[in-house]
Amino acid sequence: FCRVDPYGFERPEDFDYASYEAFFSRYLVVLTRRAIKWSKLLKGNNSIQKSLKVKRYIRKGIPSEHRALVWMIVSGAQANMEQNPGYYQRLLEGEKNDKLLEAIKTDMNRTFPDNVKFRKTADPCLQHTLYNVLVAYGHHNKAVGYCQGMNFIAGYLILITKNEEESFWLLDALIGRILPDYYSPAMLGLKTDQEVLGELVKMKVPAVAELMERHGVMWTLVVSRWFICLFIDILPVETVLRIWDCLFYEGSKIIFRVALTLIKQNQAFILEATNFPDICDKFKQITKGTFVTECHSFMQKIFTDPGSLSMATINKLRETCREKLLSQG
Repeated sequence: FCRVDPYGFERPEDFDYASYEAFFSRYLVVLTRRAIKWSKLLKGNNSIQKSLKVKRYIRKGIPSEHRALVWMIVSGAQANMEQNPGYYQRLLEGEKNDKLLEAIKTDMNRTFPDNVKFRKTADPCLQHTLYNVLVAYGHHNKAVGYCQGMNFIAGYLILITKNEEESFWLLDALIGRILPDYYSPAMLGLKTDQEVLGELVKMKVPAVAELMERHGVMWTLVVSRWFICLFIDILPVETVLRIWDCLFYEGSKIIFRVALTLIKQNQAFILEATNFPDICDKFKQITKGTFVTECHSFMQKIFTDPGSLSMATINKLRETCREKLLSQG
């Protein structure tokens, strides 16, 4: 058995190899079939027009050999990179903000300690690449600078693209366009979206919302890492990548679909909780096990389980939740 997964992450001591093997042998068949379809779709000309077919393909998963390219195209990162040749290099060569550099340096060793490619002893060591991407981004988007959580996201992008500049432009797509205001100093967008989730749970899984309220558990306690890290280190790698496939194409509402599915699927289990710590513990447990490991069936569920969820609904909720937060501030 391989102690390290294809992305360089060490598997935990209690990793269930048997059930993973069983899942993966089934999933491999799916992957092979998808890879053939994707190769036909891309036909070597590396361009994709948005369409229902492409959306369907993306929901069924992008094969790992095409993932970086498809993310770049559908997120708009590719176009931005082509329109700004040499920009990334100039950011790295320009004047630097020392406080920003310090903050980034501090987090280097804390980023994926369980990933062999990010170890100081690795060759090449991805810490160097990660540092560059974060430094460039902090100088590109001064309003955000650097904020914890970004190191994990950039790290994942580097593992997938294996390309420093592409990782920078994808990070820009996520932080600048796809996620509204998650990493700004006040993190208003992040706080807003946690409240939005609370409202959606009231609508779609009212018993859980009631339980949370009764025990005074704030949503931010149980889901903030889901939002900040986009499920990194919370769900299995393969599942996170499948979620990101859709996130780059369909935008931030995917995060709500995933969160609602986790809560809805585990409603009975969560409702067994009888006190505050118990609820927090249940939320940790629902992100483990076969339901989340079987990424293919999990992804089908996120589009059926929560029912309809339009961007219009989310935007309306965002408005009211943001106003509420600002008035409390």
